[in-house]
Amino acid sequence: MSEKAIGTCAIGSDDKTIKLWDVETGQEIRTLKGHDGPVRSVNFSPDGKTLVSGSDDKTIKLWDVETGQEIHTLYGHNSLVRSVNFSPDGKTLVSGSWDNTIKLWKVETDSNLLNLDALMGRSCDWVRVYLHNPNSGVREEDRHLCDGIGTKN
Repeated sequence: MSEKAIGTCAIGSDDKTIKLWDVETGQEIRTLKGHDGPVRSVNFSPDGKTLVSGSDDKTIKLWDVETGQEIHTLYGHNSLVRSVNFSPDGKTLVSGSWDNTIKLWKVETDSNLLNLDALMGRSCDWVRVYLHNPNSGVREEDRHLCDGIGTKN
């Protein structure tokens, strides 16, 4: 897996490392070590100064691209992290995991902002009454849109 930012390519690997390469010369810049499992996803921040990585070790790591130093590790998934990326402004991270969750993280505080599954559950709790109201005009095949989601089944 790789992404380009300001002439640099990052590649996550099954050997638990991330390699940074100079795309013009083809030379390896450095190897980032810190994950305890294969690295499944890497992406640069919009300004190219920070790299985010997701791994089978259930963690998300932020890296300083210039120095190769680990900035922080984010914990919160219960299974391997399959995908990570920055928001366009670089202030928020999104991560997707095989634990069937998508999480948003605030980069500055390293805090988990929102579990999108919980948001979907709350939304379905609100709309469920409408979906099952026979006078709502909702088609029969759409009435079960929220079945199994949220606190009410």
